[in-house]
Amino acid sequence: MTAEFVPRPRPSSLIGFDQLMADLRSLGLCWGQDLLIHCSLRKVGPVDGGAATLLAAIRAVAGPEATLVVPAETSLNSLTSRKFREATAEFDAEKLAAYVAAMPGFDPASTPSDGMGAFAEHVRTRPAARRSGHPQVSFAALGPRSGDCTSVHDLNCHLGERSPLRWLYDADAAILLLGVGYAACTAFHLAEYRVPWNRPQTYSCFIAEEGRRVKHEFTGIVLDDSVFDLLGRAMESGASLGRVPGLRLGRVGSATARLVPLRTAVDFAGSWLMNRRGHDIS
Repeated sequence: MTAEFVPRPRPSSLIGFDQLMADLRSLGLCWGQDLLIHCSLRKVGPVDGGAATLLAAIRAVAGPEATLVVPAETSLNSLTSRKFREATAEFDAEKLAAYVAAMPGFDPASTPSDGMGAFAEHVRTRPAARRSGHPQVSFAALGPRSGDCTSVHDLNCHLGERSPLRWLYDADAAILLLGVGYAACTAFHLAEYRVPWNRPQTYSCFIAEEGRRVKHEFTGIVLDDSVFDLLGRAMESGASLGRVPGLRLGRVGSATARLVPLRTAVDFAGSWLMNRRGHDIS
């Protein structure tokens, strides 16, 4: 891990393909490395060619055998999402009914992701991209094993063992965080499924099926990302002491960038959550 670095000033000119490749190599991105990517393109800076150039740079460094995965989450079709609750909190019964009637059904082929950023949407809309079928927390993937990555995503398993996160864990993928903090680190949720006290919750959403909007209710677990930033800081502190191998910190464009083996992150998160729970109940 790079313990300290000097912040790079926001460039006055466009960031090009060559600089992005050099930055990714300096970060430690390796040839053939499967990746789960969370990205704020705005934080990376004014990239010449935008998301397409950044994707091309990642693929040039990681190579054609790497499978690149991004979150393609949706919330506008969900009756139980945080965004739905916030949007409808002040509605009367009539306005709520009209709002619900206009909500779309999820179609993996066409429903845009919500709040995932321009880079994730660029990946999702590539002709060769594959997308998992979960109506709330799908993933999109590019690469030779994109079909394998996205083929299993059970409705009652948002981000657990029957989701693309398990495939990424088994594939020894890495997490690439570009301009985003650990609050965005979806892989930490896999650790939530592996702790013994996870609590059930009922979810509800609409799915497009044969031209009709169909309501589905299912039981999952309560997902809580409120401690992910704290968890990530603890992981970085452990890395600085040599206890978390493989975590790298640097810059890509103008963005703070982090690269960490996904297994390392999930295993650390599981232990951290177990210890935190032990302290909470002691």
